[in-house]
Amino acid sequence: MSFADPALTPIDDFAGARDATAPTERLREVRRRATRFRDKMLAAPRVTHYRSTELVRFPYPASYGFCNALSVPTPYVHLVNRMFIVQFEAPGGIKTLLVSPSDVHANAETPNFKRMLERFGPARGLVEPLISRRGPSVASVLAQAGVMPSDVDYITYDHLHTQDLRGWIGEGGLFPRAKLLVMRQEWESALGLLPPQREWYCPHGLDDIDPARVVLLEGDTMLGESVALLATSGHTEGNHSIVCRTDEGLMVTSENGIGPDAYAPERSKVPGLAAYARATGMECVLNGNTLERGLDQYISMVAEKTIAGPSERDPRFPNMVCSSEVAAHWLFPGIRPTFGFGDLSFGTRA
Repeated sequence: MSFADPALTPIDDFAGARDATAPTERLREVRRRATRFRDKMLAAPRVTHYRSTELVRFPYPASYGFCNALSVPTPYVHLVNRMFIVQFEAPGGIKTLLVSPSDVHANAETPNFKRMLERFGPARGLVEPLISRRGPSVASVLAQAGVMPSDVDYITYDHLHTQDLRGWIGEGGLFPRAKLLVMRQEWESALGLLPPQREWYCPHGLDDIDPARVVLLEGDTMLGESVALLATSGHTEGNHSIVCRTDEGLMVTSENGIGPDAYAPERSKVPGLAAYARATGMECVLNGNTLERGLDQYISMVAEKTIAGPSERDPRFPNMVCSSEVAAHWLFPGIRPTFGFGDLSFGTRA
């Protein structure tokens, strides 16, 4: 794999790590490689700037979010979706990457979400504000951070569920020069969906996107020396994780799990998770709305938390700063994360 962009470099730290026939051998090798990769990334320079900001809160089926591990009969959990601004040194100067800049209004057309709200019929207008809360727009978050849309070099998502990209990189989109960084498998999956996948992808969200604005990654890729996009298939076939070297170690962003509790269930106070971990031996609780590759997802989550390492804020939990993180909500009693990150800001913006 080669790129015209010198800021992007393919890496082979995990090449062949999942080749073994036995799942236990795959897990062992991936964990070993993840430990080694963590050491490599900790020796790298820190990103110039790292910031996360809440965009929207919304309900999500509990049986998916914690994959049947909950012991309370709530139909939903509440998720917080965040956007990340990451600036890093690269050949040619500082580059700006946006992670998960969601078009909240357009994304509401995702079939699963749309059908959930339609069940309320005429009461939808009353119910929607109770179960969903929209924060600042992507444009206002950028303005607050002092970043112009024309400053953005790249956008990326750990996967493309619910995303509509037309307002960002379509004709007349907000970001006039940004390119989408996406695993080839995720892009091609999103263009050829089967019914179980279709529920979670925004209809027409990729229509008429200029191919010149899309960089298809064949696998693990470094951005400069401080950011890595690692193929972590599972939640979707083309899922990837974003690893950033920050002032608090390595921050890893993914939606294979919905928060630190999912990555350390044995320490979680979310009802049912610790008991589930003890009963099954599971190290992680999957975010399982599509379960495209369940065993791969489990191995990916172990890799993610191994790379992240323990949080300085609470060493019981890894530095998993998930793009959608579970949060407390009065309508869903008993579901409160044991630990979460909230909005973060490190470094000085360019």
